[in-house]
Amino acid sequence: MAPVPRSAALDALPVREAVPALVSALDAHGTAVLCAPPGTGKTTLVPLVLAGLVGGGAPRRVVVAEPRRIAARAAARRMAWLLGEGVGGSVGFTVRGERVVGPDTVVEVVTTGVLLQRLQRDQELAGVDVVVLDECHERHLDADTVAAFLLDVRAALRPELRLVAASATTDAAGWARLLGDAPVVEAAGVAHPVETVWAPPARPVRPPHGMRVDPAQLAHVASVVRRALAERSGDVLCFLPGVGEIARVAGQLAGVDAEVLQVHGRAPAAVQDAALTPAGHRRVILSTAVAESSLTVPGVRVVVDSGLAREPRVDHARGLGALATVRASRAAGRQRAGRAGREAPGVVYRCWTEAEDGRLPAFPAPEIRIADLAQFALQAACWGDPDASGLALLDRPPAGAMAAAREVLGAVGAVDAAGRPTPRGTRMAGLGLHPRLARALLDGSAALGARRAAELVALLSEEPPREYGDDLAAAWRRARTAGDGYQARWRTESRRLERAAAAGAGAAAGTGNTAGSGAGTAAGAAANGPGAGASPASAAFETRGGGRSGDDAAAGLVAALAFPERVARAKGAGAFLMASGTGAELGDGSGLRNAPWLAVAVADRPPHSASARIRLAAVVDEDTALSAAAHLRTDAEEVRWEAGDVVARAAERLGAVELAVRPLRTPDPALVRAALLDGLRSEGLGLLRWSADARTLRARLGFLHRTLGGAWPDVADDAALVERADDWLEPELSRARRRADLGRIDAGQALNRLLPWSTGEAARLDELAPERIEVPSGSRIRVDYTDGQPVLAVKLQELFGLAETPRVAGVPVLVHLLSPAGRPAAVTADLASFWQGGYRAVRAELRGRYPKHPWPEDPATALPTRHTNARLQRGG
Repeated sequence: MAPVPRSAALDALPVREAVPALVSALDAHGTAVLCAPPGTGKTTLVPLVLAGLVGGGAPRRVVVAEPRRIAARAAARRMAWLLGEGVGGSVGFTVRGERVVGPDTVVEVVTTGVLLQRLQRDQELAGVDVVVLDECHERHLDADTVAAFLLDVRAALRPELRLVAASATTDAAGWARLLGDAPVVEAAGVAHPVETVWAPPARPVRPPHGMRVDPAQLAHVASVVRRALAERSGDVLCFLPGVGEIARVAGQLAGVDAEVLQVHGRAPAAVQDAALTPAGHRRVILSTAVAESSLTVPGVRVVVDSGLAREPRVDHARGLGALATVRASRAAGRQRAGRAGREAPGVVYRCWTEAEDGRLPAFPAPEIRIADLAQFALQAACWGDPDASGLALLDRPPAGAMAAAREVLGAVGAVDAAGRPTPRGTRMAGLGLHPRLARALLDGSAALGARRAAELVALLSEEPPREYGDDLAAAWRRARTAGDGYQARWRTESRRLERAAAAGAGAAAGTGNTAGSGAGTAAGAAANGPGAGASPASAAFETRGGGRSGDDAAAGLVAALAFPERVARAKGAGAFLMASGTGAELGDGSGLRNAPWLAVAVADRPPHSASARIRLAAVVDEDTALSAAAHLRTDAEEVRWEAGDVVARAAERLGAVELAVRPLRTPDPALVRAALLDGLRSEGLGLLRWSADARTLRARLGFLHRTLGGAWPDVADDAALVERADDWLEPELSRARRRADLGRIDAGQALNRLLPWSTGEAARLDELAPERIEVPSGSRIRVDYTDGQPVLAVKLQELFGLAETPRVAGVPVLVHLLSPAGRPAAVTADLASFWQGGYRAVRAELRGRYPKHPWPEDPATALPTRHTNARLQRGG
């Protein structure tokens, strides 16, 4: 009996009105952008029409690319249902680890990752007539890459290939430009009205940091769900950032009068299907962003939006990549709210204030700007564009992220020195793994066998549940017997990787070293596939009988192969130092605390912490650690300023981890000189010998530089003087070997070298900035140049008869007039005015204190003196 399409359901889809315009646009241009609100049928009706299965058009083979596996399966089931068929007939799907297609399949729904792999194997995409990129607004890296590759295919190989970028909320103009000024087709929706209820927490909560969400925020979300159940009818769909938050809120909803379902990418297929199937009772569906797009969850009338999302982040300097919790964009908020109005009027409870909403980002950040780009860089290299400069991308990859990615690819032997893929790299690209994990699978298989290596890599590709603990080997043992949803996914992925590793082993046999690196480097050795000589780590493991040494050693090997920068040596008390230079700590009670070496698989860094927190690691022996991270191993002379002196030693290191040290008897003089300069920079020029005359000379030269400039040097700033060390500290600096030698350098003698001798100005130093000035009494008084204006501190009586203020380099000195006891009595830069006015008051005060000294009424005609009246009468 032939299947009967559900015509009424097909006719009810609002996007049908826009289909003729879309078909015309594709006929005329070959590309189009389709903007259709949620629930209009863009994901289900459009592919059926383009394939000729509905509407009587010409038959075509259509591939629909979805960002998530759950969406791909759901879309295929929905389209098959509309046709009155089962999946695997006219409509099928392919996701990682699962393929349901048949000989009559003409519409195939795939994930963007699957399509990316298919394009690498068959650039022409033979037999495919139309590709629909669904939910392109989410800006996943795989989707952006697929779009760029497909545009290349259209330009160079198959101009007849049709391409549709479809989304509910997107930068339509940007996508239209990218697709060669493609027409934009908009479909009007029939979305029901959705009321917005602002439901912020009563008290402030801590903002998300890393993966952490304030428990108070989650408790508030749970309370809003309970409020929604009490105030509204229909099912409740609650958006949360991740699996852990879903589990916590589910626990807080125990006892509610509704079925609580947890929907996420890791959820068992039965749970996912249950959420997408109408039920006869009330439900609360706790979901990650998987329910934002592509899926219609029947029965939902209420959405509770936590306002949080997860985005990839990477610390390129430390090699620590992870997801981070962020505020969801306004576009994501609109998508989430739209879930409540798919079937009838609804309401969205937003767990933040209306004022905050205006400050949210308009769209989610494109992954290409924020994610680890190693896998993207390998895909681009295999496509023939190693730097991705020729790819049509909405956003260019950041240069720093691409440089870090190429460094990783070189270290694992995936690309040669020119950035071209090696045969090993081509094989790695086809595994559907991050290059680090691909390296661990290939080299681990050589030492452990394909099955064991595949099981461990599968654990690393999807982090096991937190309750499995932080010991990778123990988590491996638990996964074998857990009987939970994670175990089912893990076994499926393990089998896929085992087949991939075994299938490529024969093809790799006889492959030469193509990494372009010298023998002995990790990149060079790792470029050989299994069967042609494994990496140093796996070879050493086999030599020691590592294949027979149990789960712990196997887990350590695979983790070290995947993350060589994260091999870490113990510092004590559960603290470790990774080869990358980052400190890392185990949690209290961890069974790994006594391990001398670890290979850290998962780590994050808590707020305001200098150390990473180890989430998953494996014990590894030193030989395996050294072999896995061989490209980080160095043996070099280290001469540096440390703890207040020059330290010279030969150090063997694994990245930042110090392996062995011995003192250097005859260090390189150039390195010693550089270390001494570092000491001067960090501790200042006080390390030199500064006599009083040297300090005075520096002050005089500083005054002349400020006043006259020109040839007079700037000597005020220590840093500037250190940078000019060649001009004034030689040859003494090059002869110095330690701190004590710096203390023997006469700074005053050295500063003399900076004087403008070549112009002859140096000879005028005493004229322009004299060290001392002779006053009327005959005394030679030292001038203080340390402040902005030169200062002359002199007893008042020694200046009797001096009408004008002394000047140096044209600048009047600031005269500090002292009492006979040397105490300050007055300050002036204008002696003439002082004698006429201020002197009388000072005289009156000093006559009473110092009656034995002369205090004439007219100082202009008085005899300058340092002595008392009695001494003057004796003719002294």
